[in-house]
Amino acid sequence: MFVTLDNPNHKGNVAELAIAKEAADLGLSVLKPQTEHERYDLALGIGGRLLRVQCKWASRRDDVVYVRLKSAYHSPRRGYVVSTYSRSEIDAVAVYCGDLDRCYFLPIELVAGTSTIYLRLKETRNNQRAALNWATDYEFRGAVAQLAERSDGIRKAEGSNPSSSTNQETSSERTFEEVGAHKFRNHFGYYMEQAAAGNEIRIRRRGKPYARLGPAQTQE
Repeated sequence: MFVTLDNPNHKGNVAELAIAKEAADLGLSVLKPQTEHERYDLALGIGGRLLRVQCKWASRRDDVVYVRLKSAYHSPRRGYVVSTYSRSEIDAVAVYCGDLDRCYFLPIELVAGTSTIYLRLKETRNNQRAALNWATDYEFRGAVAQLAERSDGIRKAEGSNPSSSTNQETSSERTFEEVGAHKFRNHFGYYMEQAAAGNEIRIRRRGKPYARLGPAQTQE
């Protein structure tokens, strides 16, 4: 389905429906807020949790998927106001690119306080690799499956060890995630938050184990 639309409201409707269908195809629960003016468009059941998800239309510009995250309005008292999204408002942004007919899932750690996100489809001409967001890392099905597995691992670890919140460094059930060194460097903040939450991040470089990041030991 190739969509060409000029009306922003139409684009938003198409994006929301495409994302809802993608989620439903994966067997996820899809809920719609009954009240207006929420900062999220859908609530998706992922990994035993309901996540508040803002839906966005994105366009392709050459080898980049361009996602506009900021919104703006004019206030009589405050003038021209530009706002972005925070952790208190949403848990993730789901994106539909009409040019590609493809959905992406961006965690709040990536989008909080950001006005624009660029997802690269191909490598840059100057071979830059640092500070890039690769579209393949955030394709909807893969990103949601990874999040569900991580949530399930955390839940199992907590269930098998009631004291895991204070002694996670000794839990044999602690969940872990493997990541390449390049992706780890580009999204260090996100993986640091995961480690602080009790997960272990295992970093690989050129396909070999390189380093580990985990929660700090509890001081007695």
